[in-house]
Formats: sequence, structure tokens, C-alpha cells
Amino acid sequence: MVFSDLFFLFVFIPAFALCYLLATIIDRKLLSSPTHRSCLSKNIIIVLFSLIFYGWGEPIYVFLMILCVLFNYLSGLGIDRFNGRARKTALVIGLICNIAILGVFKYADFFAQILCDIGLSIPKPNISLPIGISFYTFQSMSYLIDVYRKESPAQRHFGNLLLYISMFPQLVAGPIVRYDTIAREINNRKVTLNDVTDGTYRFLIGLGKKVIIANQFSELADQFLLNGINNLSTAGAWIGIIAFTFQIYFDFSGYSDMAIGMGRCMGFHFNENFNHPYCCNSITDFWRRWHISLGSFFRDYVYIPLGGNRHHQVINILIVWFLTGMWHGASWNFILWGVYFGIIVMLEKYTLLRVINKIPAPFLHLYSLTIVVFGWGLFYFESLDNLHIFVNSFFGNTTIASDIVEESAFFNNFWLWIVAIIFSMPTRTYASNLLSRSISNENAVAWVRLSSRIVISLSILILSVALLVGATNNAFIYTRF
Repeated sequence: MVFSDLFFLFVFIPAFALCYLLATIIDRKLLSSPTHRSCLSKNIIIVLFSLIFYGWGEPIYVFLMILCVLFNYLSGLGIDRFNGRARKTALVIGLICNIAILGVFKYADFFAQILCDIGLSIPKPNISLPIGISFYTFQSMSYLIDVYRKESPAQRHFGNLLLYISMFPQLVAGPIVRYDTIAREINNRKVTLNDVTDGTYRFLIGLGKKVIIANQFSELADQFLLNGINNLSTAGAWIGIIAFTFQIYFDFSGYSDMAIGMGRCMGFHFNENFNHPYCCNSITDFWRRWHISLGSFFRDYVYIPLGGNRHHQVINILIVWFLTGMWHGASWNFILWGVYFGIIVMLEKYTLLRVINKIPAPFLHLYSLTIVVFGWGLFYFESLDNLHIFVNSFFGNTTIASDIVEESAFFNNFWLWIVAIIFSMPTRTYASNLLSRSISNENAVAWVRLSSRIVISLSILILSVALLVGATNNAFIYTRF
């Protein structure tokens, strides 16, 4: 089940909303007291629907996730209870087990293939990858580390930790939510009308990004990079990878918007995961804006503990980016992709960032986008043979420069390209500021904003549903990580 699925939109969400509303009434009327606001019934509903959501496609892996939560629950209690070496041992055991779970289910086939390639006869286990395992194991590790650092208290109720790990809005594709971000809201939150309206609007913005923009670009990208790879021209390579550049941004940022919106409707406030990354002026700036939750995870739990900027900075950067590539997938292209960006980020620290104020902004922007677009080529092709074809075509080392197919792909989708460019920029911020400057009356501004939100929301919902009827290409890219 995915967020941009008609069943999710018109069956799962209404059923959840109804049950959550009834649970809110029960908590308010029966369980709350003058000094304590209960969230017990609401939390039970969230957990039940989260388990249904996760188990919809592969029920067996629900038990794996629950066992993972149980182990982290016990590890957290151990870290909180013990002192000295025993406390550190409990942390190490917890981290090793999380990494082992991720390693077995995500990387066992990859390492078995490596051993086979060097001549060892090792059978591949052919283990299916559980959806979202990279996200919930990282959240589990962040919980244990925060408890060890005494930045967050250990959760003493298993159900509350299960809620944190399994919460369906962010379970299968993030953002990676730190425990301390929502720890207080698990048992003490209140949903206001503004939460519901803002959350719903944010959800629909994400739905539009995914269905109206990302899905259309996925067809263009696959036309050249998947179906037409053997006859790929230079123009086709550029059009295909730029299409994928827009696809992956609107796909993943759309998912994050939907997750943040649903969380807001339940009273949870997740941190932002994107900040208009294609407006960057360097690769370092790009990675401050893209998948912010993953970047902050590696910064706080890997880069800084290794020494950060104080000791062995170059080695620390390369380690972080190697792990970033590995996190995205058990394939050589992801490792290559991670090392590629790691080297560029490292070089920028000693070159570009020292003179960045002296370089015109358009040149910085063009440089950054070119590096990013080529990097998405490394990300797209898990087949190294196809990657080789793409690289040759991308740099003009092919007998085919362009043909009528590329022209049709561009001009027939002209308005799609324009929409993607416009909404890759902070357009909503510009529009909001313009509205505030144009109308001095605050009540009029509020009325215009409300009216525009209603029109935009209904338009997105109607158009998205129309596109989803009969759609065959609707999966979120990051659910496979």
C-alpha cells in the first residue's frame, strides 16, 4: 500500500480518521483527568493501523519489525538502568543487532555475489528486502544513541516505542524521525483545527507532486534510460536524466510532504526533509537541502563521533559518503554514487567554499546542477553496463546526437517541464510574500489564502484521482530503500 493509491486515499485514510476521532472522544471523555490529557486510545489506533499498513503487502515482515522494536526496547531499558561499562555494552549490543538485521536482509545477496565473483562458491540466500527496513533500523539506532547520551529518556512502555518506530506516515520512506522530536508528543499532544487544515493541505501538495509531476517524469525517464538504453543518443541521455532529476525530487519530497502532513493531523510535528535543493549554489549546499533527516543522522551519529572537522576530516567525509551510498542500496552504483559526492564535497571544502562569495551566482548554480544531474545518472543505473552506455552518451561519445524522439519528448511535455522548474523553487513563499505586500488588510489576506488553499486542494485531488485511475507506474522510489 502506498500513499498515492486510491485504496489508501478513499478507504484506509477515512477508516483511520473515523477510528482516530472516536479514540479522541474516548480519551477526552473517559481517560483524561484535570491534570493529565490521555492519548492512550489514539495511540492504540495509530499502532493498529500502522501494522495493517505495513503488513498489507508482506505480512511476514510485520513480525520482524515488532521483534526489532522489542529488542530495542530491552536495549534502551538496559542502557538506562546500567552504569559504566555495562551501559556501553548494552548500547554496542543494540547497535550491532540493528546493523546485523539490516545487513542480513539488505546486503547478504550483495556480499555473496562479491564472493562468487572472486571465485568462492557461495550460494546467494535470495532474501527479499523488507520495505522501509533502512528507515526503521536507523530510527532504532538513533533512539538507543540518544538514550545513551541522556538526550532522551528511555521509553518504558513497549507500545509507545512501537508507535514511534511503526508510525505509518513515516514508516516505509521517512523522513527519519528522531525520537526526541516526538517523545513528548507521544503521550501529550493536542490536535487543533489549524493542525488538521495545514496537515491536509500539506498532504495534498505532496500527492500532487507525486501523481501530477513525478509519475509523468518517470515515464519520460524510463523511455530513454530504461527502454531506449541500447539506442541512447546524447540528447536522449540528457533529457532522460533531467527527467529523472525532477522525478526523484518530486517523488521523494512529495512523500515527505504527505508524511509530514499526516503526522500534523495526528498532532505530531516532524522536521522538514527538503529545502528546495535544486536552488543550491554548491554540492555542499545541495546536501544541506536534500534528505535533511538522513544527512543530519550521519552528521550527528557518524561524522562528529569520528572526529568531524577536528581530526581526519578527509577520511571522515569519505567514510560518511561511502556509508551514505551503501545505505541507499546493495549495488556498486550506489557505492560509486556516494564516493562521487564524497569526493566533491571534500574538494569543495578546500577550494570552492573558500572563494564562493567571489563567483557569480549563475555560474555556481549551473556548476551545482550539472554535478547533481550526472550524479543521478550514477544513482539510476544498477547495471554497470547500462551505466557505461549512459556515461558515453551523456558526454557525447556516441554516433547518435539526437532525433525526432527527443524533440517530441521535450515539446510534447513543454508545460510539464515548466511546472517542474517553477515548483522546484520556493514558489509558495514568493506567492505568500507577494500577497502580504499587495494586500494590507490582514483579514483579507487570510481570506485569500484560505480560498486559494481550497481551490488548490480540490484541483490537486480531482486531477490526481483522474490520473490514478488505471495508473500502472505509481510506486515511490524510496520505498525500496
